[in-house]
Amino acid sequence: MKDYLEIFSVLNGVHCEKVESLTSWVTQGPNPVFNEEGIPCLTGRNISGGRVNYSNPDYVSIDEYQKLLRYQLLVGDTLITLKGKGSIGKVGYVTDNRQAIFSRDIGVIRPNEVNSAYLNAYILSKYGAKIIARGETGGTGQSTLTTSYLKGMDLPRFSIEDEIGHLVQKSEALLVSSQDLYQQAENLLLEEVGYNNLRLNKESVNIKNFSNSFLSTGRFDAEYYQPKFEKLVKHITSQNYDKLKNLVEIKKSVEPGSANYSEDGLPFLRVSDYSKFEIREPEKKLSSEYCAENAELIRKLKLQKDTILFSKDGSVGIAHLLQEDMNMISSGAILHLTVMDKNRITPEYLTLALNSNLVQLQAERDAGGSIILHWRVSEIEEVVIPIIDYSKQLEISKLVKDSFSLRVYSDTLLDAAKHAVEIAIEQGEKEALKFMEQYNYIVTN
Repeated sequence: MKDYLEIFSVLNGVHCEKVESLTSWVTQGPNPVFNEEGIPCLTGRNISGGRVNYSNPDYVSIDEYQKLLRYQLLVGDTLITLKGKGSIGKVGYVTDNRQAIFSRDIGVIRPNEVNSAYLNAYILSKYGAKIIARGETGGTGQSTLTTSYLKGMDLPRFSIEDEIGHLVQKSEALLVSSQDLYQQAENLLLEEVGYNNLRLNKESVNIKNFSNSFLSTGRFDAEYYQPKFEKLVKHITSQNYDKLKNLVEIKKSVEPGSANYSEDGLPFLRVSDYSKFEIREPEKKLSSEYCAENAELIRKLKLQKDTILFSKDGSVGIAHLLQEDMNMISSGAILHLTVMDKNRITPEYLTLALNSNLVQLQAERDAGGSIILHWRVSEIEEVVIPIIDYSKQLEISKLVKDSFSLRVYSDTLLDAAKHAVEIAIEQGEKEALKFMEQYNYIVTN
């Protein structure tokens, strides 16, 4: 492809070395036996945009982990997804020394002769990303990326690799600080509602008669009546609370169908494209023809600041508060929640509550009986939310806002590191250093 030829014509003017000669290990993950709990085993959903997250991982037992100890992740590893059409080439940089392994859809590059953070920045740059994309094989079938291809990649070498790597390391440090603030906010919420003193045992037996089970709830599945769900709801409703339908306006989005997807067009946000922390660049886009035919509907559905996105299908119960207006619309699997009275409940507090165990357990109760998780809007409307003292809500809101500010700084530095690599390749190290000087304040403070 012409794009690849252009990339290589630029790289030919830079001193490069093969990844294999700069690493101690480039390998694909194992095919482990998964377990309900134990040691995290990361999959493709735990990797994105240069980051590794440990939320919602698969698990292996302690015994399985011991058998696969050679696949223990180490600080400095770069992870790359190797399988899945449209999912190949996602990158994550390991900065956490917790116990964890990786699965067969992930490859690891473990440097020993090059700054690991610089290597990560290069792979995330437009040059690294193009070279990774070039290695994808499989056509319309099951796409793959091989570790032998990764070993043979060229890595540009510079004397400023440590400086570029330092931007990445500072970015990761800011991200950790952001996560710590968010955890403080969640801890304060749970402390205020007394959740930490609530003993939600795993007892699975509950005796119900017909009138206070199916006749009142319409549910026959036994899992719905687990004692932990009842105990949680009873605890929340014993204090100041309200139902979600009384706190927000709920707007449904649209499902245009895959026939209206296109290579270019209006970004179409799906559940897989966002988390409680971030909005990622959507993989799907809506065609200009569809947008023209449905101009008024799209105008009403475009994402607006202070809207809470809330997923009802697939990975249910993911809440994200929009920090700004965005030129995209979301799929029908995502509800738009707008707080009706911000003097009673703040959007940041409500978003935090929706993502906490206080609501996640209610999601598990309501949607848990489905093979493919689906949380009905009528059930979401009945979710109970604790309403704590407003001054405490403001305290929590500040922690959440500060957390997101640090995340923005973190993303800014990671983008700067990627761009510094590109400048070094195209214009030389001197220009790259000059570019990085503007980020010295963030790096040193």
